[in-house]
Amino acid sequence: MTTRTALVTCCDRYMGKAIKEKFEELDINVIAGPSLMHSEQEVNELVANAGDIDILVANLAEPPMTGPVQSIDNENWNLLFDSLVHPLMYLVRAVTPQMLARKRGKIIAVTSAAPLRGIPNNAAYCAARGAQNGFIKAVGLELARSNIQVNAIAQNYINNNTYYPDDILENEKFLEHVKRNVPTRKIGAASETAQLAAYLSREDCSHMVGQIIPLAGGWAT
Repeated sequence: MTTRTALVTCCDRYMGKAIKEKFEELDINVIAGPSLMHSEQEVNELVANAGDIDILVANLAEPPMTGPVQSIDNENWNLLFDSLVHPLMYLVRAVTPQMLARKRGKIIAVTSAAPLRGIPNNAAYCAARGAQNGFIKAVGLELARSNIQVNAIAQNYINNNTYYPDDILENEKFLEHVKRNVPTRKIGAASETAQLAAYLSREDCSHMVGQIIPLAGGWAT
């Protein structure tokens, strides 16, 4: 059986480490992308140097800028879109030609459940993550006829080093918030996202396309 290759971006942030480790358990060759990619040139060089990419995991993260809508700062708004939205488009656009040529491929974006429900005082973050989800949904339908499956894992309340690091799990006030707001009453393990990504990357997972899959303990559906 031919070893498949996955490009996983931002391997040291958000869900990158967990997905990388899970893929390596499955004997998938993982190319670890850099932490930050803001320019089209950076993305194009990364994809060109990677060679044949069977699986793209667009794992992009930027902490939200909280505050009321009237105080949204243009610089912060642009930073969120430059970190989350534009690199996603650059990555998908760069990897699609080779997948079309081979008539197969997997694209998995790790996004957020935030825009599925909305979070007051986080309008800019919800807008950027919502743009990601809308893009993936449309691209998934577009590429489905070419045997390229494109989906997103829209997560929240999952242990990761960007939004829910280990130390916050010891904060009693935060844990009470989780119990009040998350139906499962807990923070999910990073391994759950990694396992879902592994399933979406399977060659026999061919009928799921353009899906924005909530993984948030029932907080968003």
